[in-house]
Amino acid sequence: MSFTAVARRRSAALLLGAALVTLSATACTSGASVSTTPQQTAAAPAADGAKPADSGKPADQGAAKAPAAAKVGDTIALKGMEKSNTADVTAVKVVDNAESGDEYLKPADGKRWVAVQFQIKATGTKAYSDAPLGAAKVVDTQGQSYGPSFTDTTAGPSFQTPTNIAPGETGKGFITFEVPKDAKLDKIQFGLDAGFADQTGQWKIG
Repeated sequence: MSFTAVARRRSAALLLGAALVTLSATACTSGASVSTTPQQTAAAPAADGAKPADSGKPADQGAAKAPAAAKVGDTIALKGMEKSNTADVTAVKVVDNAESGDEYLKPADGKRWVAVQFQIKATGTKAYSDAPLGAAKVVDTQGQSYGPSFTDTTAGPSFQTPTNIAPGETGKGFITFEVPKDAKLDKIQFGLDAGFADQTGQWKIG
């Protein structure tokens, strides 16, 4: 492993560790929830102002359909520990068996790298200033979860630690996970405040 790669991973680990210690001191664990509800796009108006066809049933008849669970490509609105800290987070894509961005770095024996690209739009009144590397995990079909790896891959640029996004603006980055070669991934999770926020977003893979 090259000296540069070791230094990069050590620096990222130290920065992330400092962020986690700070956030854990103020984290609130009550009311924790997992949000699987994607944002809904507004329906297009009918042509020439036409009204939808009347089904002949009163509006209050029949149970409302439950919203579909969020999947890769969907956006989930998330809240942080402070009211001013909110963001629309999208799990953009998943790159399985991602290749190393450093010729000296490889997954451990029996492991593979999976890179997930996230898009974060700061929707609160203050900037998103966080450590995305500590905010995400992937979960396999057996319920086993895997945290991030301090690894750059050819899938694309990783998030920096910390990542700062001004209110109303958007940022993108990859987070890489080292998982067993035979693990079948099922879900992606992401939370604000380095994952310490009460609310966690969840996306189905596939």
